[in-house]
Amino acid sequence: MHRFVAINTLALAATTFMLAAPLAQAQTADQKYQAEVARCHSGQSQQDHATCLREAGAARDEARKGNLASPAPAAADANATDRCKAQPAADQAECIQRITGSGNTTTQGSVAAGGVIRETVTPIPPAKP
Repeated sequence: MHRFVAINTLALAATTFMLAAPLAQAQTADQKYQAEVARCHSGQSQQDHATCLREAGAARDEARKGNLASPAPAAADANATDRCKAQPAADQAECIQRITGSGNTTTQGSVAAGGVIRETVTPIPPAKP
């Protein structure tokens, strides 16, 4: 009898968690939507007012459907290195250095400001006479 009660309690807790998770996501989506609308009204977005509101609403709708998610860091890294593969073979190593920030790489700017600029300086010794 005690085992049956414990299993039922566990099942009830799991069901409650499964039902509460989408609700929590919806609240988060609504909170993000309200923050985006506030940015639209304040003029802090990089879009005109109507486009900003339309994009905020579309993002909220997609988040509620579970279609809006940030990529895992590993997926973002793989995407970045895949972009370097499109470069000529001689430039791929330096491209990967820029993307990963290794070597003598500096980063300036931001996405919100219009772009991120990464510069890698690779010293080349002078040719021997």
